[in-house]
Amino acid sequence: MFKMEYSEPIPTATTSSPTPSPPPPPLPPAVVVSPCAACKILRRRCADKCVLAPYFPPTEPAKFTIAHRVFGASNIIKFLQELPESQRADAVSSMVYEANARIRDPVYGCAGAICQLQKHINELQAQLAKAQAEVTNMQLQQANLAAMLCMEMAQSTSPQPNPQQPMDILIANSNPNLMEDNSNFGSLWEPLWA
Repeated sequence: MFKMEYSEPIPTATTSSPTPSPPPPPLPPAVVVSPCAACKILRRRCADKCVLAPYFPPTEPAKFTIAHRVFGASNIIKFLQELPESQRADAVSSMVYEANARIRDPVYGCAGAICQLQKHINELQAQLAKAQAEVTNMQLQQANLAAMLCMEMAQSTSPQPNPQQPMDILIANSNPNLMEDNSNFGSLWEPLWA
């Protein structure tokens, strides 16, 4: 049923040889030049001095696809050739950003994003102004409360015939807008005691 096959043992190297032969020299790594993303998408051969290769690596094809969709390959090449090499990387990132914004918002593009950010800044500045006004109001209330406590402590040591009159004068002199009449005086302090 079972068939057994006979195989001869594989001869092994013995230590009887005087000097082992050196291993063969390693082969140089194979250099595979991949075309840049732009040339790959345009289905053309990527030349050694391709203008687009440094800015659109083969690992980022979406970067070129987006810019190509909005600006076109010939315009991108023309823009890059007109610029000095030191400014090309910034120009490419700017074109890609503008293309992304233009795809998201075809009418306004980057200007729409700028308007939204400016609107958000204005809203935040209004909130900040409101918060600063509330802080100033709280500080003024605290100062008035401290003045009132000082007056009350002074009154407890030497009683006066009419204690409300000097307090009204003190508050009116420190800020005339705070006390227009006595009915507003009570409502001014209500939030502090609640």
